[in-house]
Amino acid sequence: MAGAVPNQLESATLDFKREGRSRDDFLADLASDAICFANAGGGALIVGVDDKQAGTTSFIGTDLDVEIVRRRIHELSEPALFVDVEEQKISGKRLLVVFVPQGIEIHTDKKGRARRRWGKDCMPMSPTDMMRLSEERRGFDWSAQPSGRPWQDASPSALEAARQSLATLTDEERRKYARIPGNRDLLGALGVISNQGELLRVGELLFCETAPSPALQYHYRETPGGEPRAIVRIDTPLVLAFQKVLELVSARLNQTPLSLPNGQQIDIADFPALAIREAIANAIVHRDYRLQGPVLIEHSPQIFIVTSPGTLVSGVTPDNILNHPPKPRNPALSHAARTLGFAEEAGRGVDRMYREMIRSGRDLPRIEAAIDQVQVKLVGGAPRAPIARFVAQLPEQERDDIDTLLILFRLCRNRMVTARDMAPLLQKSEEEAQAGLRRLASSDPAILEATRQTARLAHPSYRLRGEVLKLLGSAVDYHRRTVDELDRKIIAHVREYGRVNSRTLQNFFDVDVIRARDILSDMVDRQLLVKISKQQRGPAVEYGPGPKFPGKLQARATKTPSNKQSSSKPRGRS
Repeated sequence: MAGAVPNQLESATLDFKREGRSRDDFLADLASDAICFANAGGGALIVGVDDKQAGTTSFIGTDLDVEIVRRRIHELSEPALFVDVEEQKISGKRLLVVFVPQGIEIHTDKKGRARRRWGKDCMPMSPTDMMRLSEERRGFDWSAQPSGRPWQDASPSALEAARQSLATLTDEERRKYARIPGNRDLLGALGVISNQGELLRVGELLFCETAPSPALQYHYRETPGGEPRAIVRIDTPLVLAFQKVLELVSARLNQTPLSLPNGQQIDIADFPALAIREAIANAIVHRDYRLQGPVLIEHSPQIFIVTSPGTLVSGVTPDNILNHPPKPRNPALSHAARTLGFAEEAGRGVDRMYREMIRSGRDLPRIEAAIDQVQVKLVGGAPRAPIARFVAQLPEQERDDIDTLLILFRLCRNRMVTARDMAPLLQKSEEEAQAGLRRLASSDPAILEATRQTARLAHPSYRLRGEVLKLLGSAVDYHRRTVDELDRKIIAHVREYGRVNSRTLQNFFDVDVIRARDILSDMVDRQLLVKISKQQRGPAVEYGPGPKFPGKLQARATKTPSNKQSSSKPRGRS
């Protein structure tokens, strides 16, 4: 980004370095930073940049030899770390780019110290951290280990709840599980017992009354910062705990009715039920069960927060979580949860959270990963009804396409976007982002269009088409008008012409018939306008000054044919 300060661009996978006075010390520090990246998700170290200077002045260059850098990192790491080093010239300065792959093993320095990249920082790893990361990378599955308990310890009520859940699934293959006659056979089909009939840890978690740690804790507040009005600790088997917490949340959701142009009415809750379900299911399935503490659910009408112990699985970050290949921390638990219908197919749960939040006219989920926990935040409140209404009318394949919805989301806040703008949000390359933008500009229905000035460029700037802007109306930030502005323009028109109708507002403000109806209804409720025509329904119904209409009408505002004709054709557009 032109003019930016490099340290503002640093991330979990990017760091800028400048040489110090001692070359040996600098190479040792560089090796330590490479180890830090290798123990996380990999990344790039760019040498020859002063990260505190802005713009091109930050490029100070380096004369370090490529082979010396590669060799010293290899020599100073244990096990030896192999990196790629490339020369690049920017603004006439020679830079080195050190590409660090994600390690297969845990790397340390020669003194046995390991560090790992968290956000923009390198944090020391404890022996326990190193052991867990090593197990993760070797594919060790804690949930698949024996629990030491016989299958008869499984709760009958939990087994019955599992059968009921399976019986309601749309997938016939999984629905058959509900009809398996014996409980041992059902547990075996779910993959939660050994061949000898011993419950695995996954079986203990899902079906036993006395699991190793409490399952869930639910807090409800009337405001995000208020005192909890309800605190429920749920220590039942996960099969029952999951159902219980969904019931607690559902009982406290507020519903907003929304009418579609085809006459259908849908209800929009504070938070989409599917997004809530996936947030809780992901926390249960992917948490680190070797850490103490429950999954914490904090619920208010404005914000919904799910906090689970343990960080994201190695290699997964909030910046790549949408498109990273599925990598469950507890594969046996993930498999059983999907079979039972609690969680989505592998790798799709986060997609669903994003999709459902956008569909309901809400902000995107916020995923925050720390060293010892992961937090998912869903922001509720009043929905942007025009977005929900618009998405509900899209073809099914577009309603389900997360790229389409993310592009729409961004263009409701930014007048124009390019592939470079969209790539980080889509978590894809610029080429993939460009393909998505191009498709939405040429598919049926076409939602986007390239601006005239950039249409011939390889990566044009795209904007919403005029008819889409009209349908989205006030949901588009740069297209939104305040009540005061609407009042001022409509009152000025009525003062001059004596009347106004729905068609006038549609032309005046580039809004659809539903938005125009809502504006007029609001002004009637506030007694600024009243109906003055004999016709009582339809877009041609006319409205004149109401009891609280400000000021006096001009003398020309009389009911003449010429005035009537001009009522649907304002002199200008806002």
